[in-house]
Amino acid sequence: MMPRREFLPMLGLSALSAKPRLKITEIRLRQLKLVKKAGTLEPAWNPGGTMPFQVGGGSIVEVMTDQGLVGIGPSVPLDLIGAIKVQLLGKDPFDIEQLAPRLRYYASGPSYRGASGVDIALWDLIGKASNQPLYKLWGAAKEKVIPYASMIRLSTPEERAELASRLASEGWRAIKLRLHYATMREDLRVVEAVKKAVGDRMEIMVDANQAQSSGSWQPGILWDLRRAVETARELQKLGCVWLEEPLPRFAFNKLSELNRLVELPIAGGEHIRGAHEFQWMLRDGVYDVLQPESMVLEGGVTELRKIAVMAEAYGKQIVPHHGGRELGTIAHLHLVASWRHAPYVELLHDPPIGDYRHAFSVLENPPLVDGEGMIAPPQEAGLGVQIKRDLISEER
Repeated sequence: MMPRREFLPMLGLSALSAKPRLKITEIRLRQLKLVKKAGTLEPAWNPGGTMPFQVGGGSIVEVMTDQGLVGIGPSVPLDLIGAIKVQLLGKDPFDIEQLAPRLRYYASGPSYRGASGVDIALWDLIGKASNQPLYKLWGAAKEKVIPYASMIRLSTPEERAELASRLASEGWRAIKLRLHYATMREDLRVVEAVKKAVGDRMEIMVDANQAQSSGSWQPGILWDLRRAVETARELQKLGCVWLEEPLPRFAFNKLSELNRLVELPIAGGEHIRGAHEFQWMLRDGVYDVLQPESMVLEGGVTELRKIAVMAEAYGKQIVPHHGGRELGTIAHLHLVASWRHAPYVELLHDPPIGDYRHAFSVLENPPLVDGEGMIAPPQEAGLGVQIKRDLISEER
């Protein structure tokens, strides 16, 4: 058998592929300086609650190696760092299929507070060591992606129509509206107003946010199957792209029945934590558009990529949930660019307070939506972005 190193040039792999294995030497948190607070919004899915937006602040995780490469990812809880070090120190990040399940077992945490950020940092390292942006490493199905402006507030039909028209004039091609009024008629007025304002300039998605809770109660209006069916049929007439989370999280049987009764695609899955649950949903015809979230999945981006393969096998689309606004969203941008069956990337963008650029402003070279309503994944290796050095205040 031909030795591995002699075989590498025949495969067209880079010379870096033949270098000694990487070894993880340290994992640390880096605190970011707060530049300014942009304000708060009341999210439609949590009436009476607040959602803060700011420039800077928070923290990131760094995974360091013996060859000087550093992978970055969304922050993880400080109390998990010890367990993460036990599993990763001395290991090669390229062995991610060995490392990811161990992280899931030993460093699992609640949504947005587990080891998913470290999983992203490992992939950032793999991309940097291979000298390829992640979307290229994963397949590069397209060079640019259509982002949709994901609204946060409920607001009024008039305000949503005015904002949608302004976004369309800036080049945005798609918008997602929140439906959380007490009556279906009020919900539809919002969609009708936006449709009238933008015409065919924008695609319109709608989100009912009925799967926030894993139980039977959550704040705000609760839909039943009848309201979901009637709303979906009206939204179909208005030419909407999909109806998202119209019923409780684990109401798989009712969601399957809804999907059977209506033509409008049904989307969801952002709160689901395991690939096995997406397998059930695919088998039972629960959703047409899967929306896994890497920062919620216990297996992070590594598991999300496997869900995408299942979705393609079942002939379904995949549009990941937003990724937590910062480095997670950058990872999702690379993922979407690597898949043929992923038509959009979600950007939380409800300006001026909820502007997506607030989160991206911590980056030296952030990707931005262009005048044609497209966004390109960063072209440098790995995630392709760096944190502004003057914002890194301390190590933890």
